[in-house]
Amino acid sequence: MKRWSWLPALLAIGMMAGAAQAAQGDWLARARVININPDASSSALNLDASTETTLELDFTYFVTRNLGLELILATKKHGITAAGANIGSVALLPPTLTLQYHFAPDSPSFRPYVGAGINYTRFYDINLLGGTATVDRNSWGGALQVGADFPINKTFFLNVDLKKIWIDTDVSGAAAANFKINPVVLGLGVGMKF
Repeated sequence: MKRWSWLPALLAIGMMAGAAQAAQGDWLARARVININPDASSSALNLDASTETTLELDFTYFVTRNLGLELILATKKHGITAAGANIGSVALLPPTLTLQYHFAPDSPSFRPYVGAGINYTRFYDINLLGGTATVDRNSWGGALQVGADFPINKTFFLNVDLKKIWIDTDVSGAAAANFKINPVVLGLGVGMKF
């Protein structure tokens, strides 16, 4: 518990230093640690994908004072199971574009936002059943997002973000199935305005 005792003091100092405010034409960049928790289901084979943690980068451009466009970039390899048995792995690259509404872009302490958009997922580094099975390499789906920025000073802020991303593919080989991965992605990170 003691290792986090510095956090309230850091937040108070940051808020006194003046808060970053987003305006039309501004850019935000964030780096997050994300936990990817698939909400997997399949039409056959009882497929599942592993929960993974990785890094994510995103960039937001403010079209107006309240509306931002965010591009989210991350990639990770997931272990795949069928009925609980390991059958290999697949890597996913799902760049996601969301249109966000920022409720209080000038708040000195709490700036919540919601977003909705689309993702394109590229499946690569496919290793399933020793190469005897494969997946469609492309997927399009929706994305929803809720999060908040917590300003530290005029440039930097902390961020928490929760996304639901719809991703599915068709598995083919000795057996076939539609595989929905549909992860919930929780991210914590830092960002800067420039």
